[in-house]
Amino acid sequence: MEDETLDVDVVDAPQPRPQSLVLAFFGNHVLDRGEGDLAVYSGSIIDVLGRVGTGEQAVRSTLTRMVNRGLLCRQREGRKMFFGLTPHANGILRDGGQRIWRDGAVNEDWDGTWTLLGFSLPESWQRQRHDLRSRLTWSGFGALYSGLWIAPGRVDVREIVSELGLDAHVKVFHARADEFTDIGLMIRESWDLESLAARYVAFDKLWTTADLAADPVATRLRLVAEWLRIIRTDPRLPVRHLPEEWPARQAQDTFRRIAEQTEGPAARMAAEVLETTPLRARPTDGA
Repeated sequence: MEDETLDVDVVDAPQPRPQSLVLAFFGNHVLDRGEGDLAVYSGSIIDVLGRVGTGEQAVRSTLTRMVNRGLLCRQREGRKMFFGLTPHANGILRDGGQRIWRDGAVNEDWDGTWTLLGFSLPESWQRQRHDLRSRLTWSGFGALYSGLWIAPGRVDVREIVSELGLDAHVKVFHARADEFTDIGLMIRESWDLESLAARYVAFDKLWTTADLAADPVATRLRLVAEWLRIIRTDPRLPVRHLPEEWPARQAQDTFRRIAEQTEGPAARMAAEVLETTPLRARPTDGA
C-alpha cells in the first residue's frame, strides 16, 4: 500500500524509502531518550542515513517533505538546522513500536471476533477511496468484497474514518463467523498469503546471513526499517487458520535476536555521533 502521509514502502522494493529510514532513525535513537523531546542536527541525520546508502540530497529533500507533511518540525540553532518530531509523527512511531515490540507478527490469542467495515463512496471520490483503502490495509483489513472489508479482532477505526471525513459513508460491525463459514478459505481469498509468506522468508534468509560486525547504527536502522516494512502489511491473522509452518515466527525470532544483539552497540555509537538539542516547543498537528 502507499499513503502520502506515511510514505509507506512498496514491500518488494530493494530497500526502504528515505522517509521510512528517517522515521526508523527517530524511533531508534530519539523517541523516549529520557531527556524530553529532542531535535537532531540535520548533519547527524545525513551522516547516519549515508551509512545505509542514502545520499545527502535525498535526505535533505526528505526532511523538507516531512516538514511539509507535518511529520517533522524545524528548529534553528545558530547556523545549524535541527529537526524534531511532531505529535503526528510521534503517534506513528508509537504505533509502529507497538506493532514491532509488543504485538509481534504471530497472532495466537485471537478470540474469534472480526471487525467488518462497509463503505459506499461516490464514483468521483477516487482519492478518498484510495486513502481509506490504504489506511484500512495498514490497520490489518482485507477486502472481503469491493465495499466490505474485514480484520481479525476488534479494531477501532473511528479515528481513521473521522480523519478522512467519511463518518457518514462508513458502517462498522463486530461479529463472529457462522459455523459453515470456511475461515481458512475466506482468509486466502481476502489476503495475499503467498506474497506475505515470501517476504518473511526473504527477510529471514537475508538477516540470518547478515554481517553483524558492520556499523551497528546502520545495521539496526536497516533491520528495523525492513521489519516494519513487512509487518505493516501483515494483518496478524489468527495463526490457527494459516498454513502450517507459517514463516512469520522464524522471521520474528531472527529479528528479535539481531535487534537484541545490536541494541547496545547502536545506542553507544549513536550517543557519540548524534548532535541533539532540546526541542523548545513541539507544535500541534495543525501548526
